[in-house]
Amino acid sequence: MQEVKQGHTLDQARTRLLSALSPLPGHDVCPLQQARGRVLAAPLAAPRAVPGFRASSMDGYALRAADGRPGRSLPVVGCSAAGAPYGRPLQPGQVVRIFTGAMVPDGADAVAPQEDVHAPLGELSSSTVTLERSIRPGQWIRSPHEEAAAGEQLGSVGQRLSTVDVARAMGCGLRMARVHVRPRVTLLITGSELRPTGDTLAPGAIIDSNGPLLLLLLEQLGLTVVDRQWVDDDPQRLETALLTLAGRSDVLISTGGVSVGDGDHVRPLLERLGALQFWRLFLKPGRPFATGTMAGARFFGLPGNPVSAVVTFLQLVWPALQVLEGAAPELWPRLRVRLATPLRRRPGRPELVRAHLATDHHGNPLATPCGDQSSARLASLQGADLLLEIDASTTELPAGTAVMAQLLRLPVL
Repeated sequence: MQEVKQGHTLDQARTRLLSALSPLPGHDVCPLQQARGRVLAAPLAAPRAVPGFRASSMDGYALRAADGRPGRSLPVVGCSAAGAPYGRPLQPGQVVRIFTGAMVPDGADAVAPQEDVHAPLGELSSSTVTLERSIRPGQWIRSPHEEAAAGEQLGSVGQRLSTVDVARAMGCGLRMARVHVRPRVTLLITGSELRPTGDTLAPGAIIDSNGPLLLLLLEQLGLTVVDRQWVDDDPQRLETALLTLAGRSDVLISTGGVSVGDGDHVRPLLERLGALQFWRLFLKPGRPFATGTMAGARFFGLPGNPVSAVVTFLQLVWPALQVLEGAAPELWPRLRVRLATPLRRRPGRPELVRAHLATDHHGNPLATPCGDQSSARLASLQGADLLLEIDASTTELPAGTAVMAQLLRLPVL
């Protein structure tokens, strides 16, 4: 296939990739309590108005606004507490002691805060109170549909449910949600030099970090890895592993073997066993990236260097997984930051520089690159809040230069 000479730019690659994807078929019905992070396949609607009654937003006294003249003394005829309302209509010239969240009795159209009311000897439970300020109709009363009206949409198709989304829907009386199925993900970690943690290392061998890194990253994003394998750079064993894992998954993610070395067999195997959509990025880190299909699964071949694997995963695989799960892809938020220290680099390719986020004494965002930016150096990802977007021709940026950056922190709510 015809390839861009130096590789696809990140925007080109993302556009090509996402335009070829569609949501996986099938839906799940799950308890809302377990639905945080899931993508809605059917809208959520409030079955009733919430709270469903007029409620006080202050501790004080419920009354008719027409009776609320300053200096007027009114009898207290009862109390309305949260969960224990005053059970009778309020008559003209009466007040009811009321607490925040309690039902406003019929006949009352306002609440006087207790700080605007004088009680004899300071006793708020007194049998009479005197108003110190005038009262407006509707004052300190929440609408019966303040949180939601009956039938109001609480979540739309394609929306990924947040903690607050789930809590609000449950607070409106919903228990279940229809959600898109999640992709079944498998991992293939390749490299004859890799050994699992705890193994004795022969000369030239290293402990694998890609496997734990991607596994934990996928879990952090709410996805489960259903199978994973480590395979050396033997073409026959790689072929068997690729076909086996692809047959068990919707998405197969591999690391290593997609460059142009004599030991890089994964990309040629993809071309022979499946279909290669495109290969190679005009990006640093992450140039040797490949994607296509194999045995019914979407395939992503990430570079072998751990930083390159993470960067390409965040830029391309994560948006693709969102589409497969039925959501519109949300890219990492971008913000303008200033460099806290100078940045020097070799020109050639656009680069995503890992950086810490801090603020100056005015609260403005500052970025400090995370030391050596080698794609093999996992330490450059430690504490990285940002990916600074540096263009291909840049060689040096002094401290104080404004650059655009992607914010990698996930929202709490």
